[in-house]
Amino acid sequence: MASSKEYLDFILEQLSGLEEITYRAMMGEYILYYRGKIIGGIYDDRLLVKPVKSAAALMPDATFELPYEGAKEMLLVDDVDNRDFLAELFSTMYDELPMPKKKR
Repeated sequence: MASSKEYLDFILEQLSGLEEITYRAMMGEYILYYRGKIIGGIYDDRLLVKPVKSAAALMPDATFELPYEGAKEMLLVDDVDNRDFLAELFSTMYDELPMPKKKR
């Protein structure tokens, strides 16, 4: 099942307090970037983020879910209605995320 554009728009609105939030459509889903780094994505109308230590610390009860068959598990963000929480989550995760790979 693909994610809806409406859910993407909702998440982007929730993240509108942060600068440099971008996305890329990928096979019916959306990869989310924060300041140039992949932070997670929207898969089947679920916000999933990379399972870095800071994200796990902020969401100790979060469940690990597969974004799609054969992928690595990611953390499900349940509290998508809380703008302040989402801003804190993304800001806290940023330093732990790897830099994008250089294109040849």
